[in-house]
Amino acid sequence: MKISKKRVVLFLLFIFPLICFLLLSTGTNNFTKLPIVTNNVIDISTIDSTKTFKGHISIVCFLGNDLKANKGGFFNLNEKIYKKFIEYKKFQIIAIYPKGKEVEAQELKKEIGAFTDMVKWNFIEGTQEEITSLYTSFNSPDSLTNLYSNNVFLVDKNGNLRGREKDEDTINGKLFGYNVKSVAELNAKLKDDVKVLYYEYYAAFKDKNKNKADR
Repeated sequence: MKISKKRVVLFLLFIFPLICFLLLSTGTNNFTKLPIVTNNVIDISTIDSTKTFKGHISIVCFLGNDLKANKGGFFNLNEKIYKKFIEYKKFQIIAIYPKGKEVEAQELKKEIGAFTDMVKWNFIEGTQEEITSLYTSFNSPDSLTNLYSNNVFLVDKNGNLRGREKDEDTINGKLFGYNVKSVAELNAKLKDDVKVLYYEYYAAFKDKNKNKADR
């Protein structure tokens, strides 16, 4: 039977996507999970007892001693990531600054908040020892300079650092953090990875409910 051009178009537009959806939805966790690159980082509650990584998807950034010089990257983070996920449940940004920099931190918060609801931005002060210990627990190969890092870090609900193990732009393929000075990296990597992590939790929740229903 001769297949008309119209039927081919209909197949590509409607039937093929439906088949793909059904294959994905009937499988159990048949997608690539976001790798854990470091297990059990130090919890933020050791610096601020009112905050925790547990039960949240957290993006952690280290503001450093010169907040004015470094603030451009955090505006990128706000525009490209925070505003995309502000409505997502249990999403938060942890912005850590050194003690003695409260005024600069509040100025940065005010500037970012001029056109943003800051409800999920958490500015936390810490001593040099506390900040260094937290950063060290991430096991990142990049150093913390003047208590500042170009990179921000993605911590899951269990307090594990997530990243990539086959990143084409790193020497050994292992990506621990995402460069806030690169809009392209925030768009192409961090945004996608946060979505993957949320879908991972959604799929796990769906499977859990399915298993309960099957009993």
